[in-house]
Amino acid sequence: MNRFNTPLLLLLLLSCLNALAQIEEPIQYKITVPTGADLTLEGTLTIPEKAKKTMPVVLLIAGSGPTDRNGNNPYGMKPNNYKMLADSLAVKGIAVARYDKRGSGTNLQAAIKTIKAADHRFDFYVSDAVGFINQLKADKRFSTVVVAGHSEGSLVGMLAAEKTKASKFISLAGPGRNIADVLKDQLKAGLPDTLSSVAATMLDSLKAGYNVKRINPFLMGLFNPANQPGLISWMAYNPASVIKNFTGPILIINGKHDSQVSTKEAELLKAARPDATLILVDEMSHILKNAPVDRAANLKTYTDPNLTLTPGLVNYIAKFVKP
Repeated sequence: MNRFNTPLLLLLLLSCLNALAQIEEPIQYKITVPTGADLTLEGTLTIPEKAKKTMPVVLLIAGSGPTDRNGNNPYGMKPNNYKMLADSLAVKGIAVARYDKRGSGTNLQAAIKTIKAADHRFDFYVSDAVGFINQLKADKRFSTVVVAGHSEGSLVGMLAAEKTKASKFISLAGPGRNIADVLKDQLKAGLPDTLSSVAATMLDSLKAGYNVKRINPFLMGLFNPANQPGLISWMAYNPASVIKNFTGPILIINGKHDSQVSTKEAELLKAARPDATLILVDEMSHILKNAPVDRAANLKTYTDPNLTLTPGLVNYIAKFVKP
């Protein structure tokens, strides 16, 4: 009698084949930070192993904080979702480039030494993305360059896509309102009413372009004076207005169980661009994986790298990239 469970063995074999279905190449972009120091942003270009002469490529732009090319950060958030997405799209014949944004991954320690928080501006993320997009556009292997931004990376991506005239744009869990208004909702959900009210007033001040001098100690992490110039530069943009400037096809995806960026944000982007394709995915959370509605249980999934991407997500993206 065969002692192997045949269906399980078949799944294992298919898993091995998928793991071999792509090739990874290093990519990098060298920048000069405001202090005059040089910094290298390193990334990974995932190519289908049996690629055609030319193929589409997706540039995946990470969300906020020190999130690296794989979707992880040094504070315990390790969903590995960007790597999963790259590997899954490669199986479908789509190349994916992803990189460690400044202040993350392999450049984290160098960035700490060379970048002063007070010197940071949101537009730096945009110029970095533009640099990678231009590299991909110059690579003759790629027929089209599609920009996909996740969370904060959505706004970065739509600005960079417009500047470089990229082929298409994908917003993954991207806000449709000014980040000040999004933060108000997030803080209201996670802080006592009195503290969230104080934070809302401070956010209004920053949105108007004014630094905040008197800061509640419990809010210092977000409103540290060194962080305020960067926040003000971020708050200069309204995603629902910015998305109108990109003339190519747009796909907007949001999860119905996203505890950070609600579906109303995606609907605002869709209202600004009626020609865009909007997909709201049942059970999908902010990290592009299924999660419970309960906020505490939802956030716990952020630390589990073994959870798979939400079923159907890869197919939605692949169909848009190469219809």
